[in-house]
Amino acid sequence: MGYQGSWSGMRCWLEREMTAEALRGRVRYRCTRYTGMDNDHLYEVFVDGNMVKRFSLETVRDRLKRDGKITEPLAGGVTGYWNGFLDALFSTPMAQREEYTDREFAAALGEYRQQDIQSSLRSANPIVRMFAVLDRRVGKRTLDRLDGNDYSQPEWLRFFYELRLRAEGKTDQL
Repeated sequence: MGYQGSWSGMRCWLEREMTAEALRGRVRYRCTRYTGMDNDHLYEVFVDGNMVKRFSLETVRDRLKRDGKITEPLAGGVTGYWNGFLDALFSTPMAQREEYTDREFAAALGEYRQQDIQSSLRSANPIVRMFAVLDRRVGKRTLDRLDGNDYSQPEWLRFFYELRLRAEGKTDQL
């Protein structure tokens, strides 16, 4: 994974120490690990008690299937279920996807932890930018430069930009 230590410790760090004061208590992270799933996880981000973003192999697979990049096998059990998944995943860069794996989430969290906030805000990785826009170190002047309507951002990420801007009373930028 992209971080060391327990998930509960990481979650506390994210929610209590790193989340902007205006969002503290509103943004929650959850990790579920299913036994027998080769150490795969399901990461979720909740806002005001509602799940707004999920990171897992399944969510990526479902999106690739919906987009016609993989097809549902007629037979083949577990092997058939995942048939073509890795080829489709690796041929579609993160910048062109709206869904991400649990490993991409963990790697992004590791990247976010290792660099300064300005680097995280400019990261090519949209998950790193999500952590950054929710970060307490992003001050009012930096918020003034953020564009919640920047359509080069994935739609799911614009939600987090708008959430932060609204929480800070910057509705004129929406």
